Amino acid sequence: MPKIQYVDPAQSRKSGRITFKDIPVNRYDKTIEDEKANFSNEDFLRIYRDMFVIREFETMLNAIKTTSEYNGVGYTHPGPAHLSIGQEAAVVGQAYLLDADDYIFGSHRSHGEILAKGLSAIEKLSDRALLDIMESYFDGKILKVIENNKKYDSVKELALDFLLYGTLAEIFARETGFNKGLGGSMHAFFTPFGIYPNNAIVGGSGDISVGAAIFKKVNSKKGIVIGNIGDASLGCGPVWEGLCLAAMDQYKTLWEGEFRGGLPLIINIMNNQYGMGGQTRGETMGYDMLARIGAGVNPEQMHAERIDGYNPLAVVDAIRRKREILERKEGPVFLDTVTYRFSGHSPSDASSYRTKEEIEAWMEEDSIESFGEELVKAKVTAFSELDGIKANIRELMTRICKLSINDDISPRMDIVKGPDIIADLMFSNERIEKMEDRVCGVLMPKEENPRVKQIKRKVRTGMQDGKPVSKNRVFQFRDALFEAIVDKFYTDPTLIAYGEENRDWGGAFAVYRGLTEALPYHRLFNSPISEGAIVGSAVGYGMCGGRVIAELMYCDFLGRAGDEIFNQLAKWQSMSAGVIKMPVVIRVSVGSKYGAQHSQDWTSLVAHIPGLKVVFPATPYDAKGLMNSALMGTDPVIFFESQRIYDIGEMYREEGVPEGYYEVTIGEPDVKIEGSDLTILTIGATLYRAEEAVRIFKEKHGLSVELIDARSIVPFNYDKVIESVKKTGRIILASDACERGSHLKDMAQTISELAFDYLDAPPVVVGARNWITPAYELEEFFFPQPAWFIDAFHEKIMPLKNHVPKSNFTVNEQLRRNRNGN
Repeated sequence: MPKIQYVDPAQSRKSGRITFKDIPVNRYDKTIEDEKANFSNEDFLRIYRDMFVIREFETMLNAIKTTSEYNGVGYTHPGPAHLSIGQEAAVVGQAYLLDADDYIFGSHRSHGEILAKGLSAIEKLSDRALLDIMESYFDGKILKVIENNKKYDSVKELALDFLLYGTLAEIFARETGFNKGLGGSMHAFFTPFGIYPNNAIVGGSGDISVGAAIFKKVNSKKGIVIGNIGDASLGCGPVWEGLCLAAMDQYKTLWEGEFRGGLPLIINIMNNQYGMGGQTRGETMGYDMLARIGAGVNPEQMHAERIDGYNPLAVVDAIRRKREILERKEGPVFLDTVTYRFSGHSPSDASSYRTKEEIEAWMEEDSIESFGEELVKAKVTAFSELDGIKANIRELMTRICKLSINDDISPRMDIVKGPDIIADLMFSNERIEKMEDRVCGVLMPKEENPRVKQIKRKVRTGMQDGKPVSKNRVFQFRDALFEAIVDKFYTDPTLIAYGEENRDWGGAFAVYRGLTEALPYHRLFNSPISEGAIVGSAVGYGMCGGRVIAELMYCDFLGRAGDEIFNQLAKWQSMSAGVIKMPVVIRVSVGSKYGAQHSQDWTSLVAHIPGLKVVFPATPYDAKGLMNSALMGTDPVIFFESQRIYDIGEMYREEGVPEGYYEVTIGEPDVKIEGSDLTILTIGATLYRAEEAVRIFKEKHGLSVELIDARSIVPFNYDKVIESVKKTGRIILASDACERGSHLKDMAQTISELAFDYLDAPPVVVGARNWITPAYELEEFFFPQPAWFIDAFHEKIMPLKNHVPKSNFTVNEQLRRNRNGN
């Protein structure tokens, strides 16, 4: 799309061949003796200790899951425990050089990654920094448990117990866990140590980690990002989308100044050979050696390499070399870390898909035992010292286990005492004008922007002298969105926007026209057609502390980002117990005229998912006010926009749309027309067809109709609606969503319960037909039309004198449609 990049047909059609470089495989060949120049004896022993800490931690979990007892401590844990016993060298080697400024993201099998990264952070942080972290985290609640348990000789010893206890208490769903028990085994994390969320969805970190790397790059933050995912995740679409987004050419060709260059990102595959029971190499995948994947992503082949994850020093060496690549801004990097899990997929897995001989062969290569033997052989230590380390760790783990299962010391959330504890965590409801206080990166003063100047000349109300203002002169719905968005770009330096056709084109529906001239590439850019990665990376960017607007060109493409919206965007605030904020706005355009796969209203899908705010403005005033509110908040907002009304002016406020800043509170409906005989509540662009119905009711039937625009779907304050129904006794609810399963049905039920004594008839829902969306020429038979309101009222609420309905809203027709599934 950028006009500065000429697509030359002569070059595109030129004969030639694509060549590939060799991909290194297990190239590390040093001995302990060779590495003594790089590691002290204490360093070697710390690596050994860290591996055994992880091994014993998971041995404890496995014992509890399979025998309900560990070292004489009885406990039953019904929750998940996906263990990585056997993979310790891979995680300890990876974490060895990392500090708290380096972020890791993991999978459902990431206890080892959490502990390894935490142990590395403890080693590198000062005592003062560690105390500040422990004392401030949840007001020191976790720290108090540890301090009351025993006396400590050092802060680092205290921090080790803090790490182990906070992780185990989280796995056991205790309120004293790192996420108050709301994350659990598969979602535990601790951001002060650079440990970002682990993910129960296979490959879930594959695109989220890309967003974290973009955050570091755009905001000039220290450190690198490592996305740890399993070998089986290479079969997941979002992982491939994440690779495409991570390796975009534009980072190196179009981004400018200090922002030019590749992302500081390593996509690390913990290649333990299996995805549950499916063997990736030789059965479920076709890459032979997983590192081959990097060759298909970019000319640098993502600097792909296969490394021996059974040798911690080989992993340390690889991370050191790859980090240098990232620091030269030549990322991203792709690592195939070969490892093996002795344990099954979970403790209930009998490993029937692999032989006993295979497991034993890998156990004979056990990285902890072999590394210990090498240390003794190199005279770094003696077996007696290693045995002492093991004994101390078992004693430590027993003590931490006892603490974590003690209901008095480590209680679970008391939902009886505080029934809204979890409910209060679903939204953060904070107002933060800018996520960081620094200068915003822009290309020109806002007042000099061509579109800002153009908008200043527009008429900010839809009617003038009793006549509609022409589309060329009127301040349109798209102008209202632009005004709110451009203002935030000049206020919040962390704000970025991306999606398909965002730059140069100005967005598919011209909302972003004028932003290309105002913003550098790193703040407004085009993405691949990768809806999953668009949203997933926005999740990563937001959870790291940045504000982002990601755009899905059509509502129908929500399905391509289903997991990222339903399982990621919606859940991390609450699963973190409020530690993470999610200042992410997902703009979604609801189509028209383009048939079955480009004209669907899927508001009900996202409204069903707890943790998402959902809005659907229908007027320029509301569009600007709601966008301002969304961009001031710290919650994820799905912002629906109808393509039918991008060019419409403000028709309901005589004073028009204010030039200055204002907000429309998310969750508050608005009475557009007052009335006394019937209430109509609409969502989205159906407002304008309902307005025509209001006119017909008045002129033909003498009925006064109150028209309310919902504006928001979640949250929703029913006060105005109930107040209206108390006055009118009747209500019709309408939107362009298919009637079956529509959120309108939920709203109708709520209104029935809240206003039962005031209703003269049950609430009536008028939605689109339960069909595919037909061609534009047939849309009048599919979407609610003004006459449908009249017919529905006549059949379901009160007969109208001399009215002959054209649409069938009878009981028999309703039964027939449901019987036929349409």
